[in-house]
Amino acid sequence: MSFQWDGITKSSSVADWVIERRTALADRARAYDWPGLFELLGQDTNVNWINAARLDGRSWYAPLHQAAHAGAPVEVARRLVELGAWRALRTAGGERPLDIALRLGHDHLREVLTPPRLVEVHDWELEMIQELFHGLIRSRAGRLVDREALRLPELEVLLETPGHGTVFTIPGFYGGFHFTLHAGDGPTRLTTEIWQRMGGSDGDQHEITRDEIKALG
Repeated sequence: MSFQWDGITKSSSVADWVIERRTALADRARAYDWPGLFELLGQDTNVNWINAARLDGRSWYAPLHQAAHAGAPVEVARRLVELGAWRALRTAGGERPLDIALRLGHDHLREVLTPPRLVEVHDWELEMIQELFHGLIRSRAGRLVDREALRLPELEVLLETPGHGTVFTIPGFYGGFHFTLHAGDGPTRLTTEIWQRMGGSDGDQHEITRDEIKALG
């Protein structure tokens, strides 16, 4: 099973039909229309945007952030999590859904929104790996990252799904990065592989630790 890091922030980066569907999802989440939101998320394509924020927006609120803001029923938050919503995903202001809920007094959501740390990794170690990973991405697609104002992958969310692959697609690159966090069985490391739609993996693989980036293969 692969998850998707959606780093697209600009409507100009995607087709009109994507704008329409993502706007509909964002509108229903902001309106606290949970039946309508789940109806849209029930469509196979749309569920990939469970962690996506509004295009051209500034807050970076995904549906689970909106549920936290609303003080939604626990069942709503739990269902979003079951669909793949990351509890450690942060807004532009640095808040997780849990932080929003507690700030607004929605303590009934504390348990369901508390991000699980299924492996123990020091925050500083994860930040060092993330910095090296971002450098690798920029070394291959820095012009596109800047042009599209992409939100680069934040590794904190991977503590909820260690060992599972995550895909980061880069507009104009005709592909992107597939990456997986490995922890608990030796030094924490991130394995990465560049893939392209035309030819699949191009064989460019790396292993990133807190100390270095090492080419594989």
